[in-house]
Amino acid sequence: MKIVCPCLFGLESVLSYEVKKIGGENVVVCDGRVSFEGGYEMVARANLCLSTAERVLIELGNFHVESFEELYQGVKALPLENFIGKNDAFPVKGHSINSKLHSVPDCQRIIKKAAVERLKSVYGVSWFEESGDTYQIQFNILRDEASICLDTTGISLHKRGYRRNSNDAPIKETLAAGIVDFARVRSSSVVVDPMCGSGTFLIESAYKALNVAVGIRRSFAAEKWGSMNKDFWKTERDKALSSIDKTGEFKALGFDVDDMCVDLSQTNAKKAGVFSKVTVRQQDIARFKPIKNSITICNPPYGERLLDIKSAEKLYKIMGERLRPDKDNPCYIISPHEEFEKFFGKKADKRRKLYNGMIKCQLFMYFK
Repeated sequence: MKIVCPCLFGLESVLSYEVKKIGGENVVVCDGRVSFEGGYEMVARANLCLSTAERVLIELGNFHVESFEELYQGVKALPLENFIGKNDAFPVKGHSINSKLHSVPDCQRIIKKAAVERLKSVYGVSWFEESGDTYQIQFNILRDEASICLDTTGISLHKRGYRRNSNDAPIKETLAAGIVDFARVRSSSVVVDPMCGSGTFLIESAYKALNVAVGIRRSFAAEKWGSMNKDFWKTERDKALSSIDKTGEFKALGFDVDDMCVDLSQTNAKKAGVFSKVTVRQQDIARFKPIKNSITICNPPYGERLLDIKSAEKLYKIMGERLRPDKDNPCYIISPHEEFEKFFGKKADKRRKLYNGMIKCQLFMYFK
């Protein structure tokens, strides 16, 4: 099957590496997504193990479309019955960008109608109760190219299950995992977050260092599918659990000026199962002292989040004075402020454009 995994813009290279690592074949990288080939076991493995994917989709078909008739006929020709039974539910959602078919509700209606007609002809029934398993049909029409998929994930993959509560402006788990990868966190690393908030960087770093499958504590839509053998999920979960390695010297140190964030980070680390590797204390960034041979990763407050622009710029100046990055103490800082380096007081060795939600940011990397 062709499997498609959307991701945040800027994380395609990380996700591609992850896909190859778990055994995905014929990997193709596009803006905001990575596609590859595999069977049902790969669907389960991808959901459990990919830390930077937003979801795992099975692509049923891809075709050019400029009219609703073309969309209808294209969907009607797809082998939906290979997955969807006569009692199953098959809702439709998706989006259309830069295409002649720009009305999403109309596209939903046409795709639903085509799916009904296809399944009516296969099962010989005139009405579908849709009381069984749910097979979410997801469409993406980009520049008149339609991709019709089934969503195997359900709730987005960034919902790991450990962060039911968070501070006012948390970073998305999938983005944090990508930044952890850019920072080259290993089993022997010491990771520091001087403004840890809800502890996301600390936990994602621990997951990376301990080789923990990020989806191990949650469930997925396709686990309930009658068309997918549940043994695939059990086998892949067992493999993931047996692959966890807690023997490394990794540790994560978090600090935050807010006592509530300290408590929250500790609670989330417990839920994530990495509490023994994470230490969190109350401390203002103005009192921070660099920890030798550590990797600092942080997402400081900024104008669109918690601080006004002037306050954020003062904070960046303090960060530059306290963090003092070099090759022995590399720093990876994400910020949307175009002049971050000016206030931080040091030009980054490398920058990478990323998106934190809808906010365009830069990852400022200091490692020399």
